[in-house]
Amino acid sequence: MGVDSLEPLRDGHGRPLTSLRVSVTDRCNFRCRYCMPAEGMDWLPREEILEFEEIERLTALLARMGITDLRLTGGEPLARRDFPRLLARLSQIAGLDDISLTTNGYLLEAQLSDLVAAGLRRVNVSLDALARHDFFELTRRDALGRVLSALRAAEAFPELHPIKVNCVAIRGFTESQIDSFVELARHRPYEVRFIEFMPLDADHSWDRESVLSGAEVRAQIEAEHPLEPLPREPHATARTYRFQDGAGTIGFVNPVSEPFCSDCNRLRLTSDGKLRTCLFSLQEIDLRARMRAGDDDVELERLIREAAWRKELKHRISEPGFRQPARTMSAIGG
Repeated sequence: MGVDSLEPLRDGHGRPLTSLRVSVTDRCNFRCRYCMPAEGMDWLPREEILEFEEIERLTALLARMGITDLRLTGGEPLARRDFPRLLARLSQIAGLDDISLTTNGYLLEAQLSDLVAAGLRRVNVSLDALARHDFFELTRRDALGRVLSALRAAEAFPELHPIKVNCVAIRGFTESQIDSFVELARHRPYEVRFIEFMPLDADHSWDRESVLSGAEVRAQIEAEHPLEPLPREPHATARTYRFQDGAGTIGFVNPVSEPFCSDCNRLRLTSDGKLRTCLFSLQEIDLRARMRAGDDDVELERLIREAAWRKELKHRISEPGFRQPARTMSAIGG
C-alpha cells in the first residue's frame, strides 16, 4: 500500500470492493420509459446535490481505501455544468486506474475533446433503438441522429475504444432491434451489450414477463451469426462473445436471469451524497450530511466501512418478497 493508503475495503462476505459509481446529477434530458414518467419528475433541489469538492473528497477517500475503478453516471452526467472540469479533478486522484462515463450521448459530441483531455478512457452510450420512430417511442425524444453522430465522433478517439453501446432488452420491443444492433457491432468499433430490463422504473410497473433474457437475445443472434464465448474477467457484469467469423464482439448483462452478485465489487454514491452498497439497496448512508456537519475523513471512513461490511449478498430480484427501491435508476445512478 502507498503512504496514504488505508486498509482495502471488503464486505462481510469477503468480497473486495474496488469499483465506485458516482452519480453527478439526477437530471436527464431524456424520458426513457423504463426509467422515468413522461412528465412530473421531481428533481432534487440544487443545494442537495454534491458539490465538485465533495465528490472529489469522497472519491479520494475511497481511492485510499482500495477503489481503483470509477464510473461517472447520472441522470445524464453531461447535463451537469462544467462536467469536464470535475472529470479533470477526479483524474488526478492517486490510485484510480480507470475512469469511465455512462451517457445517453445527446451532449457527448460537443464535449468529446474536453473529456478525453480531462482523462476519460472509456465511454458507454445508452442506445435502445436504431430506428427513429422506435427511439422516440422509448426515450420520448427525437434525438437518434444526434446520438449516432456522437458515436461516430467518438470513433476518432482511440483512447475510448472499444466504445460500448448499452441496450436495455425489453420483451415486445427489443426483438425487432436486435438485427440492427448486430450489424452495428459487426461493422463499427463498438461492443453492443444487451442489458436485461430491471425493476427500477418510476411507475413500478416492472414484471418478470417484460424481461427479454440474455439467453433469448443470444439465441436470436446465433440463428444467423454463431458466437464464441470470451473469458469473463473478475467482477465483470457482462458475458462477452465474439462472432465466429471475427467481426466484432457482443455482450449480455443478465442481472435477472443470471445474477453476478457472487463477485460484485461495486459501491454507489448518489448525486445527493448517499452511499449505496447495491443497486437494489433499501438502505443508504448519508455521507453528504456528515460532511456538511463537519465530520473528518476518519469518521467518514468508519461510516463507509460499516456500510460496506453490511453489503447485500445478492439482490433477490427473482425471489419472493423482493422489494423495489423507492428511487428510480436516474435517481440512483446507472
